[in-house]
Amino acid sequence: MRTVGVEEEFLLLAADGRPTGVAQTAVRRHQARNASDAEEPGGGVEVELKEQQLETGTHPCTDAGELATEIRAGRRRAADAAGLAGARIAALATSPLPAVTSVIDDERYLRMAQEYAMTVREQLTGGCHVHVEVEDEDEGVAVLDRIGPWLAPLLALSGNSPFWQGSDTGYASYRSQVWNRWPTAGPTAPFGTAAGYREVVAGLIATGAALDEGMIYFDARLSAKYPTVEMRVADVCLRAEDAVLIGVLARAMVETAARSAAAGESPTELRVERLRAASWLAGRAGVRGDLVHPVTFNRASADDALTALLGHLQPVLQEQGEWDDVRGWTAEVVRRGAGATEQRQWKADGGLTAVIDQAVAATLG
Repeated sequence: MRTVGVEEEFLLLAADGRPTGVAQTAVRRHQARNASDAEEPGGGVEVELKEQQLETGTHPCTDAGELATEIRAGRRRAADAAGLAGARIAALATSPLPAVTSVIDDERYLRMAQEYAMTVREQLTGGCHVHVEVEDEDEGVAVLDRIGPWLAPLLALSGNSPFWQGSDTGYASYRSQVWNRWPTAGPTAPFGTAAGYREVVAGLIATGAALDEGMIYFDARLSAKYPTVEMRVADVCLRAEDAVLIGVLARAMVETAARSAAAGESPTELRVERLRAASWLAGRAGVRGDLVHPVTFNRASADDALTALLGHLQPVLQEQGEWDDVRGWTAEVVRRGAGATEQRQWKADGGLTAVIDQAVAATLG
């Protein structure tokens, strides 16, 4: 089996539920107490672009049970670090309450703030990034060229950001709207070869659309650090078990695409505009409305679109012994509606403060 790893970005929240800028303090105090935590299940705790968030990353995993253990351990470790700075964490992809944010005191991040201005100032979002092992860049690009139609359903399943600056946006994933302000974000056309991919990346950096390879924010890309394809389309999931589902589906997508390429099957030729439309509708509707069908690219119910996704991945999932689990987990997400539905219900019951309190509890399960 290919290995899979998951990175998660969390909000740091003060007692009143508003984002609080204590990331560097939290990480520094945590590392002073836990010098070797990066070797433990769940990995280390790191800062991200903003002082109001923390990031964790699992080690490479080979099965869903191991991945679940790592994700839960990472969340506990991030919560412990936040507590050392008087904060809480929540797996919310945007802040329900209005937020004033600040950039981490780091040369690269400060340069980003200068170059990209309001895009950085308003950027407080939490993603779920899945790394799936590939043999080399050639296989990785072959995978990228084939998974485009299947990424929007992952976004729909993860939708966990309905609120922005105190208001209901009408989106299941408003994070996806904010994130797509970056000039390199979103779906991509086929690259053809690893050289073709590198040429596109070099051109984006040369124009200033990205400062470096780390700012290539495609929905799926070759990782700049690891021998992986990195899928970046999903919101951070409210619940750890949903993050496991996203990871397992992503791995099956990579394996399915790699087998298709090895068999000499050509990728589906789709215009980027249609992929963007599919991603937009997934972010708007989540699993409680219509999506774009990943095969016909007509509008279809979420049930039909997700059934197509599972059917596409079924041979690999069955071979890897994950088929029954994945079907059950997907049905459960559809039944309860993922994070956006839960957040809206909590707001109806007790307002945005209730959303914060319930999300903090759900993050740690």
